[in-house]
Amino acid sequence: MYTVKLVISGKVQKVGYRNWFATQALELGLNGYVRNLPAGQVEAIIVGDVGKIQQIIARSQHGPVHAEVTDIQQLAINPAEYQFEGFQIKR
Repeated sequence: MYTVKLVISGKVQKVGYRNWFATQALELGLNGYVRNLPAGQVEAIIVGDVGKIQQIIARSQHGPVHAEVTDIQQLAINPAEYQFEGFQIKR
């Protein structure tokens, strides 16, 4: 199991990005959460197989139809700090 924090920048709020991301995560069997950040970015903490995480990162570069992703920052984090069952959309 691998845990990564993503900070996704661009036009990613008010375009359905969190819902889209959660659907992708559930489809890939990943755990964690996604939420909006005050600066206009989207943050995701995802836990799962390295290959599946790489897949969601690749998909996230495009996002839903009205999104315009300009950058994705990735940070590997200590998996012991995060214990998730399923995937949540946080407000």
